[in-house]
Amino acid sequence: MEKPDSNGKQKVRSAEVGTDILKALAQLSPSTSLSRLAEHVQMPASKVHRYLQALIASGFAEQNSVTNHYGLGREALRVGLAALNSMDVLKVAALPLAELRDDLNETCFLAVWGNQGATVVHIEPAVRAVTVVTQLGSVLPLLSSSTGLVFGAYLPKRETADLREQELRGQSAHALADDPTYAAMCEQIRARGLHHVHGLLMPGVDALSAPVFNAMGKVVAVLTVVGPASLFHADENGPAAQRLLAASRAVSWRMGYESPARSEVLEGARK
Repeated sequence: MEKPDSNGKQKVRSAEVGTDILKALAQLSPSTSLSRLAEHVQMPASKVHRYLQALIASGFAEQNSVTNHYGLGREALRVGLAALNSMDVLKVAALPLAELRDDLNETCFLAVWGNQGATVVHIEPAVRAVTVVTQLGSVLPLLSSSTGLVFGAYLPKRETADLREQELRGQSAHALADDPTYAAMCEQIRARGLHHVHGLLMPGVDALSAPVFNAMGKVVAVLTVVGPASLFHADENGPAAQRLLAASRAVSWRMGYESPARSEVLEGARK
């Protein structure tokens, strides 16, 4: 057996092999024998078997006790459904986002929650000389962007706690460093259904953000409108806010979301 150059390279290679086997299980679904799987990935059966045992232990694969065949496990299904939901919201939000841009003539974008935080995945730029440039793939801060703050208000605390701690490190004087203050901010966002910032992330740039929910009532994306403060008025009670809310609710409805009573929404968001 070839000795890896380093422990890090070995882990990367192991991850690649595990991924290849998962892909093969998907391609050979609903189930396959060990020999067929090994032939498909062009690896020794003994090696494939070792990886399968690890995948079974983590819930990403399973073995039929009668046929001894292998297939994808519950965790693989969960990850697949999460990816499917993410893809769905991109498709569903595309037209409403473009229409929102046309109505307001301001840059509008869609963000989803990734492993590093709120990530911009679709942009509809304003069509005029003075505009705000937002990069596809940009990761926005949790505490200093309207997009991040909306995610923070609706996501379970455990999903944002590490990022919040990271952003507050060495910033004890931050306006949202105090837990009760941050909790009150989140409560306010949930009560209004949107949030605005004036030059918080970028001087002279205002932003409005509203959540998008899926059929299970979970926040899956955030719609945001950004523009120069000299032209764009990010007033939570203004016409731009009402148009943004209409768009976010339309996308949520298309995602299968049925708006419950406010008390039920707030109760789920606090968990």
